[in-house]
Amino acid sequence: MKILILNGPNLNLLGQREPGVYGTESFEVYFKKLQLRFPSVDLHYYQSNVEGELINKLHEVGFSFDGIILNAGAYTHTSVALHDAIGAITTPVVEVHISNVYAREEFRHKSLITAKCKGLITGFGLEGYAMAIGYLTGHS
Repeated sequence: MKILILNGPNLNLLGQREPGVYGTESFEVYFKKLQLRFPSVDLHYYQSNVEGELINKLHEVGFSFDGIILNAGAYTHTSVALHDAIGAITTPVVEVHISNVYAREEFRHKSLITAKCKGLITGFGLEGYAMAIGYLTGHS
């Protein structure tokens, strides 16, 4: 099973950015832990701060991978283009957010991509990614 974890803007700063909200572990360190935890899953990781690059990656893997875990960061609340890109592909997408977006600023309460995703996991820290892998692999 091939699964892509796709992280959007500012998530390259995990471990440094707002540790009270996002924790102190970098995503690269956490990704290695995921690979050890799910050895039978062919996990891939891509991060970009550029909306078009995220869309290109969705198009690239959206017909050949078994699942995509997407943390679109702030683009969650602004990007009709990501909404459309998710709707255009056949690979199921699970939306993940590290923080509980509903406990934060009101503008974060509206996601433009959730309607095109299989589900939403929010507020469980980095563990949300593992929860999404569990769902996609049928071991939730």
